Formats: sequence, C-alpha cells, structure tokens
Amino acid sequence: MSSHCQHHDEGAHAGLRGAALRQALGAAEMRCAETQERLTPPRRRVLELLLASEGPLKAYDLIAAFGEHGEPAKPPTVYRALEFLERLGFAHRIESLNAYVPCRIEGGHAAAFLICECCGAAQEFEPDFGPQLADAARAGYAVRSVTLEARGLCPACREH
Repeated sequence: MSSHCQHHDEGAHAGLRGAALRQALGAAEMRCAETQERLTPPRRRVLELLLASEGPLKAYDLIAAFGEHGEPAKPPTVYRALEFLERLGFAHRIESLNAYVPCRIEGGHAAAFLICECCGAAQEFEPDFGPQLADAARAGYAVRSVTLEARGLCPACREH
C-alpha cells in the first residue's frame, strides 16, 4: 500500500478463500497433469499464497509466508516455484513492482495489469494486441511475450 493511501478498504481486493481456492488449485493440478508437469508441494504452496493474496506479492513476502506454521522457505525453493508457475501461465511478474500475481485468465495471452497507485492492487485484464502483433510479424519479428502495466486508481480508492 502506498504511504499516501489513507483509507482502509478491507475486502475490496480479496484473494481466493475456501472452496474457490480449492477449486483454483484443483484446476491447476489438472492443467499440470494434462501437460505432464508436476505441481509439487512447494509449487502448490506458492500458487496458494498468490491466489489467496489481496495484492501482488514480492518473492521475499512469499519466502516469509511459505511455511504453514510460520517457518520461511529457502529462497531457491520459492524462486524455482515462481519460475515454474510463470512458465505454465499460473502466475505473472509485474516488472515495475518486482512482484507476482496469479494469472486470472486461462490460456496463453498477453499480460496486462491495472495497478492502483494508492492501495497497490493489481487487476489483470486481457488486451487486444492482435493488430500490433500482426504488424510485428509482418516486420519479421517473433514476439515472445507482451506485458502492459497501466497505473491509476482502483474504484475503491477513487471513492475515498
């Protein structure tokens, strides 16, 4: 949260809980099985933390919160899990925040985020980069990935 964010908007950017969290983790397990990948316990735990979070998490936040009983993880464990989750499209790295969020859109896509400058929330959306990617292809460029980060105020912060 930004230091100038003076209001309390608990629940405005809620992460997944209960059945919704279990369903999302189950869907991830099924996608891994389809691609013959393994959602190991450390990978599953990092994904669970991202899904349950109310906003983007830095790697060191994940390291500190990793243990179910308060014990931190070793940094390589979390970084390897994040690399796996990004590769399979379960998570995105928001470059400007140096933080991670779960992917809320299934399937390969360009990552785009609306980032609140007040509370720090990040909302993913799917932009239409079709024409720009077609232009790049005609120019002979093979685009591997696109990430868009737009900054402003979320609805909850605009109200305050």
